[in-house]
Amino acid sequence: MESRSDRENEGSSSPGGILLSPAMDRNPSPPPRAAGEKTTGDVDAIGDTVYSKHWLFSTLTRLIQMVTEHSEGNSEGQMQLSDDDEQDLCRVWDMAMDKDVAGFLQEFKATDILLGVIAKSCCPRLTEICVGILGNIACFPDTCLTLSQNEDLGAVLLLLLGDTDPPTILETSRLLLTCISQKDVCSLWLQRLRQQTSVRSNLFFIMCSSTNTDLLEKVGELLDKLFDLDEELMKSWITAQQSEEAEEKEEEEEEEAGQRHPYVAACLLEAAKQLRSESPNGLEVYLHALQLLTTVDEGIQTFAAPDGPGKAVWDFVCDVVCEDLCQPTDLPVVLQEQKSILVQAFAVLQALYRCQDQWRSRSDTSLPLIGSILRVLQYHSEAKVEGSSKEGVKDEQLQTLAEITAEFLAEICIQIPTDTVADLVKKGYLTEKTALTAASCLVVKFKASFEHLQSVLSEADPQMADVVRKQFPA
Repeated sequence: MESRSDRENEGSSSPGGILLSPAMDRNPSPPPRAAGEKTTGDVDAIGDTVYSKHWLFSTLTRLIQMVTEHSEGNSEGQMQLSDDDEQDLCRVWDMAMDKDVAGFLQEFKATDILLGVIAKSCCPRLTEICVGILGNIACFPDTCLTLSQNEDLGAVLLLLLGDTDPPTILETSRLLLTCISQKDVCSLWLQRLRQQTSVRSNLFFIMCSSTNTDLLEKVGELLDKLFDLDEELMKSWITAQQSEEAEEKEEEEEEEAGQRHPYVAACLLEAAKQLRSESPNGLEVYLHALQLLTTVDEGIQTFAAPDGPGKAVWDFVCDVVCEDLCQPTDLPVVLQEQKSILVQAFAVLQALYRCQDQWRSRSDTSLPLIGSILRVLQYHSEAKVEGSSKEGVKDEQLQTLAEITAEFLAEICIQIPTDTVADLVKKGYLTEKTALTAASCLVVKFKASFEHLQSVLSEADPQMADVVRKQFPA
């Protein structure tokens, strides 16, 4: 796949994949004008731009002729774009980022033209460019509304999620994400997505099998947005998966185990593993999607299933927190930078912690994980003191992180054994400083957890327990 660079935003894209001269490695210059053409007050200009209507007409007309000739010629194999045709079409792709150009393309029925080209195209690069142009047209509310009302286009785009060309799937995912992010057409696209059952299986397949970082990021953003917007859709995808699993178990004598469809959580996990070292932002998106699964009973049932993906997700997220996000030697500034992804990670871990009793092999809460929780709470305590001297400064995201970690610590401490506390002290995770921080987080809202921690700490380290007792007397 060609590299993609200099993307404008999640809704617009530019063709960074073609080999251009240094002068073309940017947004395009205006298309060349014919000799003698006026350069000011020109009726040929599109809106307030310097782009030429005539050039755009001729380029799209040539595109139609090119595809029609290839189709009518019954040519076998893929159609090849010439370098000149590819450069011109990529100019159109970039031009469509302009609102005036997008509106003009819509008036010129470019949506229907591009849909026809996509339907007949035997050239992956051409399909990718056409979808990319549509994606840029969709960035503006008016043109997105008109584009979205094209039922044939809607059906074709959802089917393109099953294409074999990664760049085409990437641009299709970008276009769909742009559309469902527009409030005027969101419900229309959600209805289509509910009805087209192949979308679920295609997205799951991509997450489980792709190694393309850009594609996994965009598919993750699309799925996360879908789950965030439509809880019923998320539930239906979870339960449909469980129904398929039950049917396959009944027919397991006829089917190989490896052919079973994975849980949605397992698909999210595979993609997160792929992005772990390549894309922190992409990893955060997948952690948020996993966290959304924990907000519904159907998702919790999936994580709690003895043979489900719960333990694998727990082990992975624990490792990410302790190895990547919250090391003992990290400076406070590192935790500040990681607070957003830590919110998602701890929210997932807290939900999975409640499922562990139902797993075939329960995971002991690791000492490094408890140490990470204590470190986050310690950092928040220090930041709160520092912030109190700065009038009007309040870090809402850091406060959310502190609340989640405090609740998580309370659940751990309500039944933490003496041996674990002793090991925490021995390994340096639980010091007088972190013990006081933990006590301050627990003593008011989580009194039972505070009392149990104080009790086992008295056995594990009486001296430290006395320090806590003096600061927080019964």
